[in-house]
Amino acid sequence: MASPKLFLVTLFLSLQTLFIASQTLLPSSNPSSTICKTTPDPKFCKSVFPQTSQGDVRDYGRFSLRKSLTQSRKFTRTIDKHLKRNNGLLSQSAVRALQDCRDLASLTTDYLITSFETVNVTTSSKTLSFSKADDIQTLLSAALTNEQTCLDGVNTAASSSWTIRNGVALPLINDTKLFSVSLALFTKGWVPKKKKQHYSWAHSRTKPVRHFRNGALPLKMTERTRAVYESLSRRKLADENDGNTVLVSDIVTVNQNGTGNFTTITEAVTAAPNKTDGSAGYFVIYVTSGVYEENVVIAKNKRYLMMIGDGINQTIITGNRSVVDGWTTFNSATFAVTSPNFVAVNITFRNTAGPEKHQAVALRSSADLSIFYSCSFEAYQDTLYTHSLRQFYRECDIYGTVDFIFGNAAVVLQNCNLYPRQPLQNQFNAITAQGRTDPNQNTGTSIHNCTIRPAGDLVSSNYTVKTYLGRPWKEYSRTVFMQSYMDGFVEPVGWREWNGDFALSTLYYGEYNNTGSGSNTTNRVVWPGYHVINSTDASNFTVSNFLFGDEWMVQSGVPYLAGLLS
Repeated sequence: MASPKLFLVTLFLSLQTLFIASQTLLPSSNPSSTICKTTPDPKFCKSVFPQTSQGDVRDYGRFSLRKSLTQSRKFTRTIDKHLKRNNGLLSQSAVRALQDCRDLASLTTDYLITSFETVNVTTSSKTLSFSKADDIQTLLSAALTNEQTCLDGVNTAASSSWTIRNGVALPLINDTKLFSVSLALFTKGWVPKKKKQHYSWAHSRTKPVRHFRNGALPLKMTERTRAVYESLSRRKLADENDGNTVLVSDIVTVNQNGTGNFTTITEAVTAAPNKTDGSAGYFVIYVTSGVYEENVVIAKNKRYLMMIGDGINQTIITGNRSVVDGWTTFNSATFAVTSPNFVAVNITFRNTAGPEKHQAVALRSSADLSIFYSCSFEAYQDTLYTHSLRQFYRECDIYGTVDFIFGNAAVVLQNCNLYPRQPLQNQFNAITAQGRTDPNQNTGTSIHNCTIRPAGDLVSSNYTVKTYLGRPWKEYSRTVFMQSYMDGFVEPVGWREWNGDFALSTLYYGEYNNTGSGSNTTNRVVWPGYHVINSTDASNFTVSNFLFGDEWMVQSGVPYLAGLLS
């Protein structure tokens, strides 16, 4: 029998060999120059891999993802170093930009770990399901969005800080390129080729599915919490074994007069359980009517949280942070949520900074599989920040001026009311500013069966400003308006440039079967990226196809239409 010392040495060498092997590409017939042709930046892609490397697309994808994860962790340490060494040398706006980057880097690392774990156990002969491939493509798309958000913030701060410009912004540019390579190779190697056809046209036209999750009522649901939930949500919970049950684990009440469990929303969020898997149902926070002057942040560990108010303009959450006052756009939000499977019902989210303070967000969602039902979002520039991941909005009211629905999530707004309002003098209204930066991101804004009418102050001004459907914030901006009503105040050209011819050939803007005098496409822009689309193309942007919503939305009890209107 070998000695313990010899055994440990042998084990160490074996593990070292395995580690080295995991860092190299498997032998195959494809050099990196061939694989990299499928990426947005082939020259940079080739620099990622050893010059003599050989492998198939999955070998390169694993290698790139592993390197992306290493860089993400390295970048986190870089941000920590700059924040630690601040000593009052950085401006407040620079510090806030770095803090945003720190939070975003933490999320990015999580996304990359999950992605790498998935691809690392997927052999060359094994394929991912449509929904699993969408999960990972969504995470990698969000990781790239996080990098871009950080870069946008530090570039703004870099004008007053040489340290940030050289120590943070420049390395981040290369990290962004690396993440783009990882996303491209995953899309090429793991995403099923017929993903968009997974749901047939016939399926996408079906009536809405039953909107309750099958399962028994949790034991924690007392008669009191049952009564409260039914009263708040205006829908009856079924008895056990009925098969139409929304699972709710517990309900707490926020009331400013002290008669509830908490007097502030932040206290209730803090008390919510951490890292739940949803098997016990939603933790419900009932926020009674009132004006709550709070900047609420719901962190990533507060999963399966449902917040229900007394109604639009009854339960109001309000703040006034803005870019002019030193906040970044990202952290100007009155309400910011990152936790997966978040649901909000019957609440108004408001930012009162006003048009003169420019970017001032009412709500920012970076929450995957998040739902907002019968809510209102009120501000001026940058009202609703659909930042990243997958989101759904139903029967909501959204008020704003410049780019008032913006971000880079995969998001569907359904049966919502969009209200452009009066901006500052010499400004114009742009309903959307979608921020897709990479052709492989599965993101975009889908506006389905919504109504676009002017807000009261815009009517009173006799329409002295122009209103457009959107403009391209980033190079691959993607937005569609489908089966929606557009009032006549929408400009006949429909869309507006961001800066000269930027993105006009790479964006994707579509309109399908809209109504109202503002929907006439005769005089629309003639950009290469603009399309009047048909029903087949439009079906790609429905709840079922764009969000895979049938697999996660039913548990919330929120109604939705899976496909196009019949």
